[in-house]
Amino acid sequence: MTSEEIRSNVEKALAEIRPFLQSDGGDISLISIDNDSLVKVKLEGNCIGCSVNQMTLKSGVEMTIKKYAPQIEEVVNVG
Repeated sequence: MTSEEIRSNVEKALAEIRPFLQSDGGDISLISIDNDSLVKVKLEGNCIGCSVNQMTLKSGVEMTIKKYAPQIEEVVNVG
């Protein structure tokens, strides 16, 4: 899978996740994909100060991204 395909798949995953975050007044942006394995995102809005955002990031966001792009090893919030 090319870097462009990985990025496209990560964007599809974020599009699936985004409505849930937006319903809570938050959002998520893709910052970068390093070495085709590390996804850097930025949680926005209400997600910034949310105490469950690390859990959301790992269980929801990372799991969904890995479903679309299995070669992704980790998702981190750079906010």
